[in-house]
Amino acid sequence: MKLDAFDRKILALLQEDSSLPLAEIAAQVGLSQTPCWRRIQKLEASGIIRKRVALLDRKQLGVGVTVFIAVKTNVHSLKWLEQFHDAVRELPEIIDFYRMSGDIDYLLKAYIADISAYDALYKKLISRIELSDVTSMFAMEELKSTTAISLAGAGAS
Repeated sequence: MKLDAFDRKILALLQEDSSLPLAEIAAQVGLSQTPCWRRIQKLEASGIIRKRVALLDRKQLGVGVTVFIAVKTNVHSLKWLEQFHDAVRELPEIIDFYRMSGDIDYLLKAYIADISAYDALYKKLISRIELSDVTSMFAMEELKSTTAISLAGAGAS
């Protein structure tokens, strides 16, 4: 879908606060409410806007520790990957899961309460799937974290 300046402004506003009233979005974008609403509906229908969510404060919820889990495996089959994916899907602490190029095969990101919570997560993971090497890295400080996607040049064709 080709995006124009109005679409990019709408998306930028919604990424910052998806609960903004339509009247405020329209005013900030420079459109009347009806055309603005049509654009939002079109962005949703096209899948560019996948869903609207509330972002929670992890520290207030007691899961302020971020751990990155690098996984290597000696098995590289579709069956094993599907089993691994199923195992990870069952672990709600793991919030991101990537298949990588380079020295590691998979990278997982989890939010946990503390080291003992990580130990429990690790034991759940290895009880579900065989892994050849697991390296965990705990974030000491979060310097930048955002859900906003850069819209510079997005949708330009």
